[in-house]
Amino acid sequence: MRALLIYPIFPPTFWSYDKILELVDRKVLLPPLGLITVASILPQEWDFKLVDRNIRAVTEEEWQWADIVIFSAMIVQKYDLIEQIKEAKRRGKSVAVGGPYATSVPHELQESGVNFLVLDEGEITLPMFVEAVEKGETQGVFRTTEKPAVTTTPIPRYDLLELDAYDSMSVQFSRGCPFQCEFCDIIVLYGRKPRTKTPEQLLKELDYLYELGWRRAVFMVDDNFIGNKRNVKLLLKELKIWQENHQYPFHFNTEASVDLADDEELMQLMVDCYFDAVFLGIETPDEDSLQLTKKFQNTRSSLVDAVDKIIRTGLRPMAGFIIGFDGEKKDAATRIINFVEQSAIPTAMFGMLQALPNTALWYRLEKEGRLLENTRQDINQTTLINFIPTRSVEDIAKEYIETFWQLYDPHVYLDRVYRCFLKLGKPTAKPAPKLPSFVDLKALAIVIWRQGIKRDTRGKFWHHLFSIIKHNPAVWEHYLTMCAHNEHFLEYRQIVKEQIEAQLEEYLKLDRELLVAC
Repeated sequence: MRALLIYPIFPPTFWSYDKILELVDRKVLLPPLGLITVASILPQEWDFKLVDRNIRAVTEEEWQWADIVIFSAMIVQKYDLIEQIKEAKRRGKSVAVGGPYATSVPHELQESGVNFLVLDEGEITLPMFVEAVEKGETQGVFRTTEKPAVTTTPIPRYDLLELDAYDSMSVQFSRGCPFQCEFCDIIVLYGRKPRTKTPEQLLKELDYLYELGWRRAVFMVDDNFIGNKRNVKLLLKELKIWQENHQYPFHFNTEASVDLADDEELMQLMVDCYFDAVFLGIETPDEDSLQLTKKFQNTRSSLVDAVDKIIRTGLRPMAGFIIGFDGEKKDAATRIINFVEQSAIPTAMFGMLQALPNTALWYRLEKEGRLLENTRQDINQTTLINFIPTRSVEDIAKEYIETFWQLYDPHVYLDRVYRCFLKLGKPTAKPAPKLPSFVDLKALAIVIWRQGIKRDTRGKFWHHLFSIIKHNPAVWEHYLTMCAHNEHFLEYRQIVKEQIEAQLEEYLKLDRELLVAC
């Protein structure tokens, strides 16, 4: 069986980082870990080819080669996914689709004419799919309510990737999250009991990446890396030894809940293993909104103090924020801006609240008759709210644009990064020294030219850089990398402004037409 694995295009998002990737001659931030895991679970006597459409298009030769075409996608990729399904069907190919989008709203993909829907977690449903194919069946839907032990998951097929095109690699240690945030679909897809791999299992995945020549960043894609603290500490103790023995070839990033700050041992283990950044789901500084959305873990202590502890340990914080919660008071944007500035969080991702299919929020709003039909469902940071909120959509949208515009003003951003890195804890990992590549030097030259010479940020750029070198020299390279991120945010805030304003105008026009009709 010749299986062509296709990963659809992501539209521009907060995490696209196109302008940063251009600087270092790379195409995409992260690979399709789900698809290469699928390839490892399917029969290894099958032949595989993988095309990440974020890197390049599928060739006609690849289409003709395939006996079956397999897709995996998130909801944000839905439009390109559906277009590629049409391309496959136009060529008479059998099509199988899985992943979070298909699992959440399978009826949308059944309407597009797919042959097989392989839903939920592939460790269980992929063998069901293979059995059907081997019996000669030409269609089917495969589901399970069981949550498999990820200790059975084989090493992903990293060899199928065009490795040079990616900025970072992905590995997964756990699935699931113990919390109950109303808006989150992770607990719907993967459950509230975190399931982890064994330390030996994950280290074998790192061994494979090392053998393939990978020597850059690795992102632990767990939705809450510390969901099972006991097991993650066991992993980190083994990972620390592995990193030392291999001279720290990888530096790691991950996602974690804010209660990470309560565990000094865990934070230090992460730093010792060469973790240098962590994404935190803060959502809002408004405690009433946190209580309403059942994000109770963020109400137990000061969020500002928690972020400060994390920074001083040596982990650069990234954080997610949301506007549009029920009962939210006016000027929520200003409160978020003030919190981000006070906490010195360099990278603050900001989004309007979206009701994701099958979440507790979705069902509550459906019961209340507040879900909007025919709204865009490619949910990202340029998507208007998809339900009727308790305050004006116009106010929410304007505050949203204001927040992006202010947080990523180039002067404001450089000042915030500077304040963070002045107090950022020193790394304890000792990677082998290496000379910068030509690509690295070129990227540095471009950043210096744009931010240190051409733009009016030149004064801040040089003052902050020399101050970091003087007061916290161990982090100056990491600091310069964050300065480079400004190139992306300068462009992306304009994209947000234009797209949200266009959607708001359309929304208000429709609202006026409905009023006239009434």
